[in-house]
Amino acid sequence: MSIPIHFAPLQGYTDDVYRRIHHELMGGIQTYYTPFLRMEGGGVRSKDMRDIRPEFNEGVPVVPQIIVKSMKEFDFLTGIVEEKGYTRVDINMGCPFPLQAKHGRGSGLLAHVDIIEEMAKAIAAKSQLKFSVKMRLGWENVNEWRPALDILNSTPLEQITLHPRIGTQQYKGSVSMEAFEEFYKLCKHPLIYNGDVTSVDDIRKLEEMYPKLAGVMIGRGLLARPSLALEYASGVELSWEKRRSLLLDFHDRMKAHYETTANSETQVHSRLRLFWEYMEEELGRKAYKKIMKAGNLKNYLSAVREI
Repeated sequence: MSIPIHFAPLQGYTDDVYRRIHHELMGGIQTYYTPFLRMEGGGVRSKDMRDIRPEFNEGVPVVPQIIVKSMKEFDFLTGIVEEKGYTRVDINMGCPFPLQAKHGRGSGLLAHVDIIEEMAKAIAAKSQLKFSVKMRLGWENVNEWRPALDILNSTPLEQITLHPRIGTQQYKGSVSMEAFEEFYKLCKHPLIYNGDVTSVDDIRKLEEMYPKLAGVMIGRGLLARPSLALEYASGVELSWEKRRSLLLDFHDRMKAHYETTANSETQVHSRLRLFWEYMEEELGRKAYKKIMKAGNLKNYLSAVREI
C-alpha cells in the first residue's frame, strides 16, 4: 500500500507549465502546490497571478500557496485565491529565505504567535475555503513550533506538512528526525513529511517509521528525478532508457511551449536550462556539465540529445 505523494513548490521551477506536463507524463502525485503568492507593492506580481490561472491548471490537482506576515496580507491573498475559484489554500510557514523570513513571513512567522492566533480565528470563520499549513521547526529556534502547533491543533486544517529543519539552516545540515517524531506524536491533524526525500527507499523508510503518516511532500527530489513518484506508485524502478525517454519527452513539451511564448532564443534557452539544474546525479557529471555550460540554444539542444 502506498501513501500519497505531494509535489512541493519551488520558485522558478514548478510553474504551471512544469506542473501540467509532469501530471500528464509522469503522474503519481496527489497534489501540486504552487510557488507562494505574496503581496508586493500593494498587489500580487503578474507572473504569480498567471501561475494560478484556472484555465492553465485545469485537470491538474493544484492547491495555491500563500505567504503572509499580517492579517491584511492574509485577507488579501485568500480573497484572490477564492476569486479564482479555488476551494483550498496552503499557508507557507516554512520558507527559509531571509528576504521573506526576516520580514515575518514563511518560517519567520512562527515566532509571531499573536498573528498565528488571529489567522486561526479567520480560518475557522472561512467555511468556503479549506486550509493547510506547510511549516518548519522554527526560524532561529528549534522549539518555535511548539506554541504554533498548540494553536494549529485547534484550528480546522486539512493537514500540516513539516520540514524538520529551522529556517536559518535553509537546506544545509541534517533534518531533525527527533523533533519530527515529537511533532508526529503531538500533531492532531493529518501530518505530511517533507525534507531530503530523494528515493523510493526514503519513502518506504518513512512509511515504516511513521505508520500514521498521511503523506510525503517532495520538492528537490522530484526535480532531480521527475519519475520518482511514478516509480514509487508502480513499485517498478524504471530503466535509464525509459527514464531518458520520459525526460526528453518532458523537455520537448516544455520547449514547444516556450518557443511560442518566449521573446527570444535566449529566453527559451534560459527557461529550458532550469529543467536540468537538479539532475547531475541522474544524467552523470559529464552530460550535466555539457548541458549547463552550453552558451546558446543550438549547442544546448545538441548537448540534450547526447544524454
